[in-house]
Amino acid sequence: MSKHKNWVLAAGDSIRLKDIDPKDTGKYKNKADAEQEKTELSAVFEDLQPKLFASKKKAVLFVFQGMDCSGKDGVINKVFSISNPAGVHTYSFKAPTQEELSHDYLWRAHQYVPSYGYIATFNRSYYEDVLITRVHGQVSDEQAHARFRQINDFEQMLEENDVHIVKIFLHISKRFQLEKLIDRIEKPHKNWKFDESDLHERQYWDQYQKCYEDLFKHCATEKHPWHIVPADHRWYRDLAVLQIVTETLEEMGLSYPDPMPELKEHLPDMYAELKKLKKK
Repeated sequence: MSKHKNWVLAAGDSIRLKDIDPKDTGKYKNKADAEQEKTELSAVFEDLQPKLFASKKKAVLFVFQGMDCSGKDGVINKVFSISNPAGVHTYSFKAPTQEELSHDYLWRAHQYVPSYGYIATFNRSYYEDVLITRVHGQVSDEQAHARFRQINDFEQMLEENDVHIVKIFLHISKRFQLEKLIDRIEKPHKNWKFDESDLHERQYWDQYQKCYEDLFKHCATEKHPWHIVPADHRWYRDLAVLQIVTETLEEMGLSYPDPMPELKEHLPDMYAELKKLKKK
């Protein structure tokens, strides 16, 4: 258990998702109890993100996975909206296109890896190619395990090239998902969110849980652990992810680029022009 009270799985760790309570809120009793820390962490994020953007030396990729209705879009919007929007790019991975299918499965994700100075968030990711494909028999267990190794190599390659990857799984209960799906039908203004395919995939809940558990076991490393965030309570989900984000940036030792004293050579001419403009 990490200092931000989420489950963190490193190399070789095994879990059963049913042993982690999706309603867990750590030391916090309610939303109000967490507000002060959320405000403080938001200030930390606002301070650190411009340093990453200005330095252009490193990049960070936040990978979000979770069952349908786990709140991937919501947490990305709420947590990363406090940053400079120019420095954060968000990508949502749906069913692959024909062009994407004509390449290796990592191709479509690799092209959206952030450039130096930027943060990217993936709503789903290349991990779908060892999840939905495995659940529906499009890849065998043997193929999935080969892809685990390839994914670990891919992430290590990015790390060695100064792209840090943070992997977050939003853990919800089966009941919570059902309540959200009902809510999307009963409230007309949320009808647009409803996708009948979610009901279809819900039938495979247990298979998805097992595939996720296998994925965590084989794709959690010391450098790239999996963070399991209980997400039945949206306010706690948002706080927990913000804790992970700020902790990640703090550990990167970010700073602004070195000052450039030579720029002061421009000041005499600039002040002279300013003086003229003030007289007008």
